[in-house]
Amino acid sequence: MSGPASSWLHWLPRRGSPFGKNYDRLAPRLARQVGRYAHARQFKRMRKALKKLKGYAGGVLRDLRRQLDDISTRALRERVLDRLVLVDGLLQQGPKSAGKIYILHEPQVDCISKAEARRRYEFGTMVSIATSIDEGFVLGTRSFPGNPYVGHTLAPALEQIEILTGAAPERAVVDRGYRGHGVKTTRVLISGMRRGLTPTLVRLFRRHSAIEPEIGHIKTDGRLARCPLKRLIGDAVFAVLCGCGHNIRKILAHLRALWAQIWTAILFAMVRKTRDTFGNRPYSPIGTACSA
Repeated sequence: MSGPASSWLHWLPRRGSPFGKNYDRLAPRLARQVGRYAHARQFKRMRKALKKLKGYAGGVLRDLRRQLDDISTRALRERVLDRLVLVDGLLQQGPKSAGKIYILHEPQVDCISKAEARRRYEFGTMVSIATSIDEGFVLGTRSFPGNPYVGHTLAPALEQIEILTGAAPERAVVDRGYRGHGVKTTRVLISGMRRGLTPTLVRLFRRHSAIEPEIGHIKTDGRLARCPLKRLIGDAVFAVLCGCGHNIRKILAHLRALWAQIWTAILFAMVRKTRDTFGNRPYSPIGTACSA
């Protein structure tokens, strides 16, 4: 709440608001103080500062509504109206409200729960990543706005793979979060299953853990962790571009390894040919060394 309210109050002076009081200095300072109180687990002080910050935002909202007709530029008036709707929803939402607003410049951001002790939540759009089981090449990346259940994302992800590759996958190895997926056309192997395991399936389950470092490389090297494109279409396009970039980096890595092997074979062949030509005679430098 503190971040969006502070950004709303900080947004007004750059747009030429028709009134003077906008809390441009007080709001960011108070938002930082809310974060400090939360970090120190002083929740009573945090709620008091947050209530004060909401009062700042509500006062500016009501003042701007009264003086909305004084804004002469039509484009600016429409932008301010859009922001008024977002800020009004921001002030009215509760802790368990549906469709919560976490940031004003990207209202479609979702709060995604993570099964990690160091990071309980992530804010963004859910992305499904499908890779090949052996080489680790990305076969499909698809964004899913609205924070859907993970099992319901498997069928669209397999559909994207079939569209891009021209063939439906025979098997899909997934983790336990995909239980209840409802896919019938592809054999889905869920991590932790014990019945009907063959040596081939055991090998596939062991290879399934290799997707975690691939996802880590896509998020760090491919910059998937922070999307620079706006709105839902930007999230979808950026996810596909990150998958393409990851495949290009893997191809270049394979080419570098192949090029190193080729040069190593050439050097060994040159050394062998030199030994066959000159034998194993000791090396004698040109000239003589003098000692005093």
